[in-house]
Amino acid sequence: MRNIMLIIEYEGTNYSGWQYQENAISVQRIIEEAIQSIEGERIKLIGSGRTDARVHALYQVANFFTNSDIPGYSFKYVLNTKLPGDITIIDSKEVDEDFHSRFSATHKKYKYLVYNGKMPKALYRNFSYHIRKELNLEDMRIASKYLLGTHDFNSFKSSKAVVRSSIRTINAISIEKNKDFVEISIDGDSFLRNMVRIIVGTLVEIGLGKRNRDDIVNILEAKNRKAAGHTAPPQGLFLERVFYD
Repeated sequence: MRNIMLIIEYEGTNYSGWQYQENAISVQRIIEEAIQSIEGERIKLIGSGRTDARVHALYQVANFFTNSDIPGYSFKYVLNTKLPGDITIIDSKEVDEDFHSRFSATHKKYKYLVYNGKMPKALYRNFSYHIRKELNLEDMRIASKYLLGTHDFNSFKSSKAVVRSSIRTINAISIEKNKDFVEISIDGDSFLRNMVRIIVGTLVEIGLGKRNRDDIVNILEAKNRKAAGHTAPPQGLFLERVFYD
């Protein structure tokens, strides 16, 4: 059996998320069906992690095992003829048998796009969170520094998430503005369900003056989802990169 790695870009607008679901259309399902259509081989596509409905990916990584004799680098060309326009295989290659797209990853980087303009942007409605009132970015930046390092992020995970441990490490956070767009980038070893979106929602509330910038300390200590801010909408979130040794 050969192990093939795919690097995937997709727009999540029309999908229930990355993960296969029985009664919904997912990105994983569409790619698995495309692979099966090539040579009739049923495979299991292993993703580096889940993304929720309407969340996008600039650099999702997945791998699968196959008996096909198609060269690893050729899968991107063959699959792109089978996939819809909102999913693209940007690279493919054969990798060692012990490579696992999830467990071999060392860290991930997400970015979240906020449109901070007075009037809506029609072309960005599926790719950003529209906040009309001007955000105080300095307060948001100061607040974000409390999140750096290793903490119990129980307050920043979905109440529906069931995990053994909510301890995670955030390596870097940046908040940059370009005209009316605010880009929040978060690099971490791994992330809890909705963690990035809850962090963004909390920082937005701080930027709007609804919370004090020092509240992050109390939110972390509370270890309770109700202590944190709202969950920012999914369409502003992008999986930007998955890193490996």
